[in-house]
Amino acid sequence: MTGSHKAVAESNDHHVGEPATGKKLALLSLTALGVVYGDIGTSPLYALKECFNGPHGVEPTPANVVGVLSLIVWSLISVVSVKYIGFILRADNRGEGGILALLALLLQKSTGIGDDEKKKKRLIWLALFGAALLYGDGIITPAISVLGAVEGVTVISPALQQFIVPITIVLLVGLFAAQRFGTDRVGRAFGPIMFVWFVTIAALAVPKIIAHPEVLAALSPWYALTFSVTHGWHAFVLLGAVVLSVTGAEALYADMGHFGKRPIRLAWLMLVFPCLLVNYFGQGALLMSDASARLNPFYSLAPDVLQYPLLILATMAAIIASQALISGAFSLTQQSVQLGYTPRVTIVHTSEQQSGQIYIPEVNTLLALGTIVIVLGFRTSSNVGAAYGIAVTGTMAITTLLFYQICITKWKWPKWRALSLAAFFLAIDLAFLGSNMLKVLQGGWVPLVVAAGLFTLMTTWKRGREALGQLLRRSTLPTELFLSDIKRKEPVRVSGTAVFMTSDADGIPPVLLHHLKHNKVLHEQVVLLSVVSKPVPYIDAAQRVMVEALGAGFWRVYANYGFMQTPKMRDIMSSARASGLICSAGSTSYFLGREQLLPSGPARMSRWRKKLFILMTRNARSATAFFGIPPGRVVELGTQIEL
Repeated sequence: MTGSHKAVAESNDHHVGEPATGKKLALLSLTALGVVYGDIGTSPLYALKECFNGPHGVEPTPANVVGVLSLIVWSLISVVSVKYIGFILRADNRGEGGILALLALLLQKSTGIGDDEKKKKRLIWLALFGAALLYGDGIITPAISVLGAVEGVTVISPALQQFIVPITIVLLVGLFAAQRFGTDRVGRAFGPIMFVWFVTIAALAVPKIIAHPEVLAALSPWYALTFSVTHGWHAFVLLGAVVLSVTGAEALYADMGHFGKRPIRLAWLMLVFPCLLVNYFGQGALLMSDASARLNPFYSLAPDVLQYPLLILATMAAIIASQALISGAFSLTQQSVQLGYTPRVTIVHTSEQQSGQIYIPEVNTLLALGTIVIVLGFRTSSNVGAAYGIAVTGTMAITTLLFYQICITKWKWPKWRALSLAAFFLAIDLAFLGSNMLKVLQGGWVPLVVAAGLFTLMTTWKRGREALGQLLRRSTLPTELFLSDIKRKEPVRVSGTAVFMTSDADGIPPVLLHHLKHNKVLHEQVVLLSVVSKPVPYIDAAQRVMVEALGAGFWRVYANYGFMQTPKMRDIMSSARASGLICSAGSTSYFLGREQLLPSGPARMSRWRKKLFILMTRNARSATAFFGIPPGRVVELGTQIEL
């Protein structure tokens, strides 16, 4: 770009650098235990119990125990070890994972998908619905995890049954109230706690396995196949409970950017996977000798003297599992805002070292309310399990479909190779999803309603912003025409710098034209600032801000940010000054447009969508607050637009 410069500024952005080795690899693997594996690590609390004591449970005969265990073992192997650990983690967007990161990767120019508008739209809608399902997962996971842990009090004393829901709500209120303090401090303790958790659940199971080693026959997939054939339709229905053993697998991919692939893989293969297998085998061995343990086989593994310590440890692990999903919802929202699918929200960075550690009050409040409603409505982890599976399996299936597109467009795999792999994964995903769809009336409707509502909001916001952008572009003037007119008419120039924010990186924005029309003056320096979100997670500080001198005191500033970054005006202007823009904070004014929208215009949107978009616009966080602009230096110019 002629006359442009790249700004250099300090940056504390988090990136996954060179592959970790030695002590660093061990430390990252330990830390990943608390963030990545909290959800799947607490599945033993309720997964096997649902298979034998749930609404569709089977009798805990030796043959059934081995058959169900075989289904769980091979679900963990095929879904987690092969699909996510082996393949999905390869589809990283410059180190970042997650369904929206995957979408951003697909929309990059190198894939060529952007040239096919219909295909692009289908993929966007698919990814957005998957993201919306994850929000449903975000309100269900804390409910089922904490409920499943607190239900251990009934093993200690059945009379405590009535206190399960109140205790769960108190713990959840405390959990969500603590979010504003960030996870920087408590996060350091998560890894060691989960390490103790995994070692403990394995140690408790070993004596039971020694007493009944025949349970290890479940390692053979033959028993899973035999069980499925023998039980037929009932076995298919039971998959809705079996899938609870792999919930949290999507977190492996979503949290990849925090640790990198190697620590996540190492933690799974060296500790998490073996400990989960041992615990499930231990629960199965216990059921072979004591069918009454089906009421809560996990807590029944521990002797009476260890019940209280195990309850405390399980509750801590459940809270950690909930924390991972809550933090994931915050990161997902930040990505959604930057990619233009969600209105601006309050994003608070809770760590000076890790840019990924954020807190979003609006999302936290909605998650807290949703989770408490789930607990009050369902009251037991067994009932919540009916709602849980659809969100998880739906997201897994969508991830497989998007991964297939990555294989053929990004990696240029032969179609037969990509299709055969995707078909294998999709067959498993759809089997789990189909089984869970049978539970729609029992609670599965909850994540579907949540996802449908959020999907409607996200698509409405995107379409509304595009329609509004088209209307605003019609009101812009070509830069060359405007500058030649300025040189010819020479309006009055006043001292200082005026910054006009515009979503359009070309042309002169309407807010500047209105200012000149009504106030008849221009500042000595006029900056046209465009903040542009790119389909990459991070953009280095040295490449982020570009400044172009237009002449006649006019400058155009491009601020490029990744979808994992939050732009701040102080940093943008500091980088611009480093690139040659001469201005001081005390002499700079910011001009923003405030549009009053009416639903009576020509935009190709349904009237109800227009009204919904207008409502979302009114409730979105102001640009002044979102970009951190000093309120005393902001001038807003209103205009009425028929959408």
